This record gives sequence, structure tokens and C-alpha cells, in this order.
Amino acid sequence: MDVNGRSLETISKDIAEGYFVLNPLTLKRIDPEQYSPLHAALRKEMNVIRIQGFPAHDLSGIRKRNTHLQRLYQATAVLENLAKQKKIKLL
Repeated sequence: MDVNGRSLETISKDIAEGYFVLNPLTLKRIDPEQYSPLHAALRKEMNVIRIQGFPAHDLSGIRKRNTHLQRLYQATAVLENLAKQKKIKLL
């Protein structure tokens, strides 16, 4: 599925990198039918980051990993909250 010509996987990676912010205003441009696939893409990207090895002795690597997870978690929370308000089921 695409949102404005971009795949959901690309959007989730952009959110992790900080190039795209998911908030209620940006979600207005996304069709409600795409909430569930977007939610799945965000969860998948979080799992990909968690599966990668933990950089135990690299402070900047730890900070980068945690920042990516924080951005994805925040985007997931915003999406879940808006879906709950609109009574949209997420998988």
C-alpha cells in the first residue's frame, strides 16, 4: 500500500529516522483504511530495530537505537489513540 506515493515501510523508516512525524494532523492525510497496515509497518520496524544487536559499548549507537524506538513507539501510540477515537480496529 502507498500513502502519497510512498510505501508504508518507507514511512515507518522515515519516522524512525525523524524525517516524518506522525501526529493527528498528518494522519488526516491518510485514509482510515490504511491505519491497520501502517500500524503493522510501525510494529515491524520496531521489531527490526530490536532484533539488531545491542551496541553495548557504543554510547552514540545506544542513543540512536533508543531514539528510533522512542519515535516509533510515539507514532504507534498516536495512531492507536486516533484509531480508538474513530472506532477503527487495528490488527
